[in-house]
Amino acid sequence: EGITSFSTFPLRIWTYIGLAVAGVAFLYGAWMIFDTLAFGNAVRGYPSLLVSILFLGGIQLIGIGVLGEYIGRIYIETKARPKYIIKKVGQIK
Repeated sequence: EGITSFSTFPLRIWTYIGLAVAGVAFLYGAWMIFDTLAFGNAVRGYPSLLVSILFLGGIQLIGIGVLGEYIGRIYIETKARPKYIIKKVGQIK
């Protein structure tokens, strides 16, 4: 409760994790294509399946992160807390 009550950062983490996973999958897929075209090493079997699963998993995590951002903002808005708390009111001279 204490971690998620005042911030949406734990929800935002999933967007960053999804971007990282999709980025790694994209780079690994680009390396596989480059390796095949430049050196003639045909990639068979599991590496191409791994790239596909990682990329789609990364896209899903990005989607979960975006939904989490919306839900977090809705939650913060419905709590109706003031943005600022005035400790002391003084006069201007």
